Amino acid sequence: MKLLFILTIVLFACSFKPKVSTWVAIGDSITFLNDHLNETGNRVSKGYMTRVTEQFPNLHYINQGHSGWTSGSIAGAIDTLGLVKADLYSVFLGTNDWWKGRPLGTFADYLNNTGNNTVNGSFRIIIDRLKKLNKEANIVLITPMQRGDFVFLWDMKNNAYGSYKQKNGQTLAQFADVIKTIGKYEHIIVVDLYNKSGMGQEVLTKYKRLKDPFTGKYKNYPYPSYLDIPFNPETDEYPYPPNAAGYTYDGLHPSDKGCTIIAGLLIKILKKLN
Repeated sequence: MKLLFILTIVLFACSFKPKVSTWVAIGDSITFLNDHLNETGNRVSKGYMTRVTEQFPNLHYINQGHSGWTSGSIAGAIDTLGLVKADLYSVFLGTNDWWKGRPLGTFADYLNNTGNNTVNGSFRIIIDRLKKLNKEANIVLITPMQRGDFVFLWDMKNNAYGSYKQKNGQTLAQFADVIKTIGKYEHIIVVDLYNKSGMGQEVLTKYKRLKDPFTGKYKNYPYPSYLDIPFNPETDEYPYPPNAAGYTYDGLHPSDKGCTIIAGLLIKILKKLN
């Protein structure tokens, strides 16, 4: 009788196991690197998705981060990406759209579903697919974060100036605004990393290490003093030694400190959704 009672209690407890939820995280290299820390030169110990799921043990993530991809890349491959039904979707895109000069278009492109020729049109394709996969799912849009002068750790010829100036006549802030407008219209939560994360230009890196044009000696230049100092990827040293890291380790990709900020904002939202 005692054994039967114990078995009943065990079976009762097992029947109330917490539900495992699935999170599909769509993004670019910032998302991709979560599971490829070696590609950061191990300058990052833990990505933002790992940090989130540590706080939610019953939340399982699927990494749909693709290095170098734009919202247009994701929308163009929407049928072949292998996106699955999930309880939560996050979309963290825009920084590559800006650098590659993709046209923003207008909100009418989103409303009228005009196709994959503009950022507004691309986001309509993506969001429509997520709704089709699970109309009950929570969707979180994440704006691009500000970016300093990026220099790729493994190939210094792969570099780009920061979001302190326009590219193709567009500011990165405008891309963030597009995402915020879409979120407001769709009643989708937006994490505004560009404006409300505290990760501004002056703290993305502590400094950029460059040759003083007058002495030829290396010197640490904080933002904005490095803006007018030339950098030669063929002859200069890598300008961001490990202790130059601020919220990014290379001017673009978030460091541990940056990943902590991103994760913290997502954790705050998920606590409200649960």
